[in-house]
Amino acid sequence: MAQEVKTTCPYCGVGCGVIAKIEDDGAVTVKGDPDHPANLGRLCSKGSALAETIDLGGRLLYPQVSGERVTWDSALDLVASKFSDAIAEHGADAVAFYVSGQLLTEDYYVANKLMKGFIGSANIDTNSRLCMSSSVAGHRRAFGSDTVPGLYEDIFEADLVILAGSNLAWCHPVIYQRLAAAKAERPDMRIVVIDPRRTMTCDIADMHLAIRPDGDVALFTGLLAHLANGPAIDRAYVESFTNGFDAAMQSACEYSLPEIAEATGLTIAELIQFYELFERTQKSVTCYSQGVNQSMSGTDKVNAIINCHLATGRIGRPGIGPFSLTGQPNAMGGREVGGLANMLAAHMDIENAADRDRVQRFWNAPTIAQKPGLKAVDLFQAVAEGRIKALWIMATNPVVSMPDASAVEAALKTCPFVVVSDMYATTDTAKYAHVLLPSLGWGEKDGTVTNSERRISRQRGYLPAPGEAKADWWQMAQVGERMGFAQAFDYAGPADIFAEHARLSGFENNGSRDFDIGAYSAVTTEDYDTLPPFNWPQPASGHRETTRFFADGKFYHADGKARFVSTALPQTSRINADYPLTLNTGRIRDQWHTMTRTGKSARLSSHLAEPFAELHPRDAADLRIESAGLLEIESPLGKIIVRALVTERQARGNIFVPMHWNDQFAANARVDRLVPPLTDPFSGQPASKNIAVTARPFQAKAYGFAVTQTRPQNLDCPYWALAKADGGYRLEMAFDEVPQDWIGWARAVFGIDASIEPIGYADNSAAQTRLAFFDGDRLLAALYIARKPVAVARNWAISQLSARHEDVRTRFALVAGRPGAGTPDPGATVCSCFNVGINQITAAIRDGCHSVEAIGTNLSAGTNCGSCRAEIRGIIDGCLKVAAE
Repeated sequence: MAQEVKTTCPYCGVGCGVIAKIEDDGAVTVKGDPDHPANLGRLCSKGSALAETIDLGGRLLYPQVSGERVTWDSALDLVASKFSDAIAEHGADAVAFYVSGQLLTEDYYVANKLMKGFIGSANIDTNSRLCMSSSVAGHRRAFGSDTVPGLYEDIFEADLVILAGSNLAWCHPVIYQRLAAAKAERPDMRIVVIDPRRTMTCDIADMHLAIRPDGDVALFTGLLAHLANGPAIDRAYVESFTNGFDAAMQSACEYSLPEIAEATGLTIAELIQFYELFERTQKSVTCYSQGVNQSMSGTDKVNAIINCHLATGRIGRPGIGPFSLTGQPNAMGGREVGGLANMLAAHMDIENAADRDRVQRFWNAPTIAQKPGLKAVDLFQAVAEGRIKALWIMATNPVVSMPDASAVEAALKTCPFVVVSDMYATTDTAKYAHVLLPSLGWGEKDGTVTNSERRISRQRGYLPAPGEAKADWWQMAQVGERMGFAQAFDYAGPADIFAEHARLSGFENNGSRDFDIGAYSAVTTEDYDTLPPFNWPQPASGHRETTRFFADGKFYHADGKARFVSTALPQTSRINADYPLTLNTGRIRDQWHTMTRTGKSARLSSHLAEPFAELHPRDAADLRIESAGLLEIESPLGKIIVRALVTERQARGNIFVPMHWNDQFAANARVDRLVPPLTDPFSGQPASKNIAVTARPFQAKAYGFAVTQTRPQNLDCPYWALAKADGGYRLEMAFDEVPQDWIGWARAVFGIDASIEPIGYADNSAAQTRLAFFDGDRLLAALYIARKPVAVARNWAISQLSARHEDVRTRFALVAGRPGAGTPDPGATVCSCFNVGINQITAAIRDGCHSVEAIGTNLSAGTNCGSCRAEIRGIIDGCLKVAAE
């Protein structure tokens, strides 16, 4: 009989509830949990495709030392001895952990306990440093604690929603769809998008402020100055519950409106329109994400936003407040257990002697870290300098995601001892591990995660552990035992860890700290198994139903008051004559982080199948870069090669490149190798936006496209991009040297036996070759080579991997690269949920479907996660415009 398990999505910080259904034959399907408050049954394209990513292809199934299989005992003994030896010889600060927002809270808790309380160093940082640490620093400066004041429902109840540095439609799609639905119900709701690019989120925006990169401090400092003498200032709130207002206001008023316009790149008219809209709209929510955080001025941006909400008293009540949208599924859970190098567990401060004493006493630890540890960028610099002798990396891929990624790679090559705990054996980082430890993945592991609104939900395992894979918390507890701390790490399971975590949160608290889930201090395994989603705080004194903070004016600084923070306008331009363009990095709709999971799904790879750069048409013309051509982007640290996406959505002088592609999926597309290791001075968060680069066309002697049943091997060309496809893979290529024997090349790369002869042709005068290899009536591979980028009906060609080819005419149609008469080509994928292509949409438009709703009724496109609705609307508008002309 089929079984259903309620769990939580492992992608972004929305924290959507998922129901996994396991059939008797083991097949798994997923759907949104209608009872989960975060998503009410909705899922985005990534969540909808979760069942497509749980196969065991590429999984690390047993421990390895130097590439050889070993037992868990020998691997763990080696890890414990190497860490112990490094500590004995060089001190506790000679070892480090680099962990991840992909860990569950229980994993995070054990890692921090081991490092900070028993090893005695704070050298444990997390990839959450790369996305949310400026929010943490801004919260702590303003509130005295890392507290998110509001709830998701505030976003949907607001009369004004400001989205600063957030492409909500692609990065938090379920929140976007709930916001779109709220606006449809209340058309008077106003939405403002603040972003250098015109992203898909602008589809529902009443105002798009195409701000200059890093202009956010100026924008919100100008807003505070505009509010100075107006009616929106809540003077009673300011006087009773805050400090620093006069100094912050005086600092803000030093800048004239023309200076703010220059710093933001906006017109004075745009500024006034925005400022007056905020001033007159009491129920205002400002949501901010990576465009705010990933900056050398990220913390000041956060505080400039919070200043405006404190000044107007718009915080802590329904429909109002500043709201940090978390990037990862458990970045918040990591913050709760002290996952950052400058924090202690349960939102306590490592700089505070009383907090250090409290945590040490609770853990009965032999020591406690006395000072903040190395933040991510500094940590890898210490590895490069030889100060870190042993490093344990868990559930993250820093060779791809860290700034100056090539330097991180070089540092790992020279580190004396590197341990990597991961699901996959061949990540860009795993290749540098002396010890590889197989971890459980989504659907296998058990624990909790916390979403952006402070809601704790369960991830539940419903699949058997593959091979010898083990939970991350178990791995660390075992090492803790072997280092001599057996009693402190004697956990029977994750329920024990969660209960201890809850007890610490309430230990000597009495309302003095924001994070308190003491109500769950005695949770049993049975309670834990059935734990429903809940918002914290939930103190032991009684469950709280109202979970907003600060409406009562109680903050967590020593005097109980909030702080205004004076913010100076930062340098916003980093370009120069050699590097005249500004690079911005970020996420796309259907991929996640470094693609180790989403890259396994053909559906998720169908929308944008290769790395690309968005640039403005006039910039492309000036640089002589053709649309869909290849371009080389260079910074002082390195260069990459990606596909050109020429679009007026991009501002002039700016380039956008996604951060997902790595050496497993592309030849030369790790964009973070271009990003300098510059950080915010308060948070230590790297500035992954506003990077000075130059760009030029990449000229190749030949271009190629291929579809193949097997993963290509031994690709040796300056550009290739590989994507999973139904029945196999799709491959784009560019060559600086043209092989003399394409048949031999194809055999070697696609693994085709010498006994199988291809059909096809070669036109040497046009430098064109087309080959198809068949085994019986099944296509093994098709290869298309030309002097220019290859014109092939790509999605149709991909579909032929799953088709039967008994008729010789279909074989020659495949060689021609286009379907025969009567066989439709869907075109490039727009809706990945239902595999609907642009040709199908344009055909429906010609047949009279002139609205997104009509397209949905006709083709289903846009009716599941809704992330493609803005793109569909753009196609409709373009088609109708052409028809009108």
